[in-house]
Amino acid sequence: MYQLGHCGIALLVYAPIGAALVLAGHGFAAYVGGAVMVATATLPDCDHRLPLVEHRGPTHSVPFALLVGAGFGVVGSVVAPAVDGALGVDPAAFGFAIGCLSVATHLLGDVLTPMGIRPLWPVSDRRYTLNLTHAKNPLANYGLFALGVLATAVTLVGLARVV
Repeated sequence: MYQLGHCGIALLVYAPIGAALVLAGHGFAAYVGGAVMVATATLPDCDHRLPLVEHRGPTHSVPFALLVGAGFGVVGSVVAPAVDGALGVDPAAFGFAIGCLSVATHLLGDVLTPMGIRPLWPVSDRRYTLNLTHAKNPLANYGLFALGVLATAVTLVGLARVV
């Protein structure tokens, strides 16, 4: 997938999570989480700019998702005193969850393509693919983005009626 497709999948996956956070009284955390999800939707593609790192190699794996989650968890624990409970959730745990989820949604997008991913790297080199669409397919990328925006809009409208 390309950037728009990955952002769409991130929005689509995060919409119900954001809604649950809002309904639990953690609206600020819901919006921060959504912003971070969209901002980091293409983080695994940093491998394009890393010498000696194969595209869809280590950065497209479960260990990378856990590493990013751990990094975001550390950031959450560092900023915890500054946010002083404004999130309404534990910043370290929230950071870990959002970091892992962001990479997971990226992997979800790339598993749709013929090239697939190797999520169990370095334990296994086996590729997984659903082979549904090419990464450069504009219909797939714009379609996923539209679905993500629609899911977010429906969630926001629904929440406006409830809250």
